Amino acid sequence: MNDTTVTLVGNVATAVEYRDTATGGVARFRFAVSARRWDREKGLWSDGPTSFYTVSAWRSLGANLEASVSVGEPLVVHGRLRVREDERDGQRKTFVDVAALAVGHDLSRGTAAFRRAAKMESRSDFRSDPRSEPWSEPRKEPGSEPVSDAGGGHGTLWDEGRDAGPELGPAPERDPWTVAAADADTEGTTRLVTVP
Repeated sequence: MNDTTVTLVGNVATAVEYRDTATGGVARFRFAVSARRWDREKGLWSDGPTSFYTVSAWRSLGANLEASVSVGEPLVVHGRLRVREDERDGQRKTFVDVAALAVGHDLSRGTAAFRRAAKMESRSDFRSDPRSEPWSEPRKEPGSEPVSDAGGGHGTLWDEGRDAGPELGPAPERDPWTVAAADADTEGTTRLVTVP
């Protein structure tokens, strides 16, 4: 599919609304993006016209947005752009939506402290299935080498005492990425895999 991906830098215009749906939780908010222009006559930066986008984020991204973002905060939003037209009150209107793939605070305008999300307990059914987001936790590699920490002590790269996140379930039976990786390991070659 040929999606148009965009990266927007702006401010949160409305409170984040989170709702559980049959296909997983979704968060939505309005996002304001203003062009900044240098005004030579005044010798300072001024705001140009403001564009508004409706941003939606699904599953854990949506839940984390609800817990992390407030009105007025500067964000960087990366996602798939969708433009749709609708007729309301006899007038044709255009709406611009972004299905967020990643969202973060704009650190050029302030600081932030990252906190790994705690396990979500039954906020939505998808979170109770550990296979729903296999990328949320790094894999524990067998025979990981000991590493030295800043205090001079030694531990393994994958310390058991850390907050490791949810335990992963078994991979799907016919996962094409697993099959391709296994083929590449056995053949010693790299090839491009296209998943239908």
